[in-house]
Amino acid sequence: MTEIAPPPDGAGEAGGSGGSGGEATGVEAAAAPPPPRSRDFVQSVDRALAIIRSFGPQTPAQTVTEIARATGLTRAAARRFLLTLSELGYVASDGRQFSLTPRVLELGYAYLSSLTLPEVAQRHIERLVAEVEDSSEVAILDGDDVVYVAKATGPAIMTADVSVGSRMPAAATSLGRVLLAALPDDRLDAYLARVELPPHLPRTVTDPAALRELLVCIRAGGYALVESELEEGLLAVSVPVHDRSGRTIAAINVSTHVARRTRAEAETVLLPALRRAAAAIEADLAR
Repeated sequence: MTEIAPPPDGAGEAGGSGGSGGEATGVEAAAAPPPPRSRDFVQSVDRALAIIRSFGPQTPAQTVTEIARATGLTRAAARRFLLTLSELGYVASDGRQFSLTPRVLELGYAYLSSLTLPEVAQRHIERLVAEVEDSSEVAILDGDDVVYVAKATGPAIMTADVSVGSRMPAAATSLGRVLLAALPDDRLDAYLARVELPPHLPRTVTDPAALRELLVCIRAGGYALVESELEEGLLAVSVPVHDRSGRTIAAINVSTHVARRTRAEAETVLLPALRRAAAAIEADLAR
């Protein structure tokens, strides 16, 4: 995952209150005595989780000073925890503010997989595969990659077999392009400015300007179709999965082979079935 590095150790926080960040102590500035803890209680874990919990709908991005205030830590202590979480991939920084990354989802994966998207999606993609007799996957965007969170395999065997947890470059997959097309313009601009687009195959899109044009069309049309860009002969069509607010949270695809289906069949046969499956997943998630 490509992230902007946080300020170097000892550097001041740009725009924050209180001048430089070279505080000498990391002792908590507790407003009240903490409740009794067991002898096995690990305070560092508690503090790191407190920092993660300080982010929310009203505070998606925060400065070190704001996080310190919210958690009761000193600014120096909060900064050290943030730099550690950043190295581990759980937070990202633009040099002034910190925000959570999708990797935080790993902390609750066992719970999430039993209650939300992966389990809900699995039922529907299995029905989809039974209908179209091709494979289907569901993925989320994590940095510059897609991460597969559910899959159902059809009877046709493809070389590019993926498992749950596998990562693929977003730019070269139909799943990734649907998710990239849903990004706000500023995040999409940043992605296109930094991403490398290697030529996996002769048909792979390697020009950022050409990719942007494709993403604009995908955003307007509501689906992505990719042929022979990551694996020779692989034909895949994807659509977004939305939450109840309309935000794109995942993408679902059907993948097949050009020897089995044409691009026209992907649009006339697979796409309608795919959209029905996505709508069914959205309906279940909204309950």
